[in-house]
Amino acid sequence: MECVIIIAGPTASGKTGLAVELAKDIDGEVISADSMQIYKHMDIGTAKPSAEEMGGIKHYLIDEIFPNEPFSVASYKELALKYISEVLKKGKTPVVAGGTGLYINSLAYNLNFSETVTDWELRERLSREAETKGNIFLHERLKKIDPEAAKEIHPNNVKRVIRAIEVYQHTKKTISQHKDMSRSIPPEYRFIIIGLMLDRQELYERIDKRVDIMIEKGIVEEVKGLINMGYDKSTIAMQAIGYKEILSHIKGEISFEEAVYAIKKGTRNYAKRQMTWFKRLENVHWVEVGRHKSICEIVKNIKYHIASYGIFL
Repeated sequence: MECVIIIAGPTASGKTGLAVELAKDIDGEVISADSMQIYKHMDIGTAKPSAEEMGGIKHYLIDEIFPNEPFSVASYKELALKYISEVLKKGKTPVVAGGTGLYINSLAYNLNFSETVTDWELRERLSREAETKGNIFLHERLKKIDPEAAKEIHPNNVKRVIRAIEVYQHTKKTISQHKDMSRSIPPEYRFIIIGLMLDRQELYERIDKRVDIMIEKGIVEEVKGLINMGYDKSTIAMQAIGYKEILSHIKGEISFEEAVYAIKKGTRNYAKRQMTWFKRLENVHWVEVGRHKSICEIVKNIKYHIASYGIFL
């Protein structure tokens, strides 16, 4: 069975840089598993790698769609599998790297939601319900339908709460049942998952530094440019951390200092949720990263782990 390496971890843990160095070492190419880097024109706020940072390694699923285009987990899985196949046909090793847990799950555990219907009217109605009655109200509704999914999905992740309700409304099966059915079919490839972990304080320092760099690079101008293109707060992509806060600042709703503070706090909370998600994954090889670990050491560690499967890259 052909091998695909997945590098997962919280935001600012160094996934992109590690994926590039690993790909250079094993003759691989990188496939993103980031739900925001997939959007065109959203570069600074998503910490999208520059051509220099890509180091000559071909990357896929970056700048794939426009910010107002709908994109689902099923869409991601379909495209990711297509690119994995293309990379393997070249005789190279696919390295999937990103922090979007649902994208990673869809590949590693063969989750499939493509058979479910997309109901835009229902989504809009539920979004309005969350706005008027609150996120907790909508989450309580999900809890009655699918307690298992409600435990996994944070009340503030309104998009996923709505999706779980939508799946049940149209299939009369919970999203948890769909996951169980999908998992009964083994994936086409051997997915080797590498999880990145580091000291929480250092992670928070990295996050704060990343936000400061975003400000220096001009995220405010980037958001203004997106507004000029016609994207506003009703665009799903503009609800991402970093964009929604700057948008509120530009509209005069909060000060610049409040926006920066909110971005840092929101990103730290997101990183915590990511780690909670990844800790539930099965068969993860955890690698400590941080101040005292060189990228070469980490690459060697990963290669040694892959060799334990009898795969030598």
